[in-house]
Amino acid sequence: MFWQRAWYRHGVDFRLWLLLPLHWVFCGLSAVRRWLYRIGLLAVYRAPVPVIVVGNISVGGTGKTPVTEAFIQWLISQGLQPAIISRGYGGRGPFPQLVTATSSATAVGDEPKLLASRTQVPLVVGANRQQAIALLLKQHPEVSVIVSDDGLQHYALARDIEVVVVDGQRGFGNGWRLPLGPLREPLSRLQHVDFIVQNGESASPKLASAQQPFWRFDLRPDGWRRVNQAQGTQTEPVTLEPGDYAAVAGIGNPQRFFDTVAATLAAEATIRVVETKAFADHHPFSAADFAQFNALTGVLMTEKDAAKCQSFAPDHWYYLPVSAQFETEFWQQFANQLQTKQKLHESARSTYGG
Repeated sequence: MFWQRAWYRHGVDFRLWLLLPLHWVFCGLSAVRRWLYRIGLLAVYRAPVPVIVVGNISVGGTGKTPVTEAFIQWLISQGLQPAIISRGYGGRGPFPQLVTATSSATAVGDEPKLLASRTQVPLVVGANRQQAIALLLKQHPEVSVIVSDDGLQHYALARDIEVVVVDGQRGFGNGWRLPLGPLREPLSRLQHVDFIVQNGESASPKLASAQQPFWRFDLRPDGWRRVNQAQGTQTEPVTLEPGDYAAVAGIGNPQRFFDTVAATLAAEATIRVVETKAFADHHPFSAADFAQFNALTGVLMTEKDAAKCQSFAPDHWYYLPVSAQFETEFWQQFANQLQTKQKLHESARSTYGG
């Protein structure tokens, strides 16, 4: 938590300068690793179907998971049969593993479980993307396009389209790379991706100065649901009971959730958020984490956190699903790019008899 607060302050916290040697080591190793992939000394796997990578160049929450869901829903609307691969961060495995709505978040990770519940498409988790894709296509040979949830820096996997998600609220922090700042890759990486999509309005002059075109999207709340009920789009919104609530979040940018809750409940005079509590991203929630809120009417949380709390949540805990909304023009541009990549794959299959 200290690191993220320091990264997103104006300028570089003087205590971070102690990490300057590690910063140069990180930058050097990253550059060498990418160069080895570029010249072919490290092997790159290319899937037999188009691969779309949805990732980011910074650490922390940017809205990547709802963007991944939006891409899946759009692909379905176009008559395609998409699937998802994910590292399964925070999950204990075994890997690779096929994820369903009934999978344990402890085993597969909170974000994959959420995506499986929301999209109902095939999803496999595993740090080795080639193994994940092999299992995915073995179990679901009908899949025609794969969306990789994260993996922008996983250069062992060839990708057809790269989509970078940027947090418009926090931007790129102090603009430095790890561990001095939140960047996994330099800002110049944005010049080589296919699409940059930004969560909300821009607060980052660095993105504007990069002179790279980008598309905005909004995260729209979709009504409160009970945590102890099955997650997914099939559940119906419920009305919160009047009283005092705590809002908790174990995500990369908890303040965004707290702001969303405040805006959503602004007109509800009988419902008050009297306490907010931020946990570390991917925090492994247990019932003990909520004992301090027992005197309150209930608890409000994100959908990602709810995936880990469903088994022990009482009726007065609620989560707020959100969906990413893009302009029609964005989807038109994306469709053109995807069609080009599909033709290349079809040409390769006809040439090599795949």
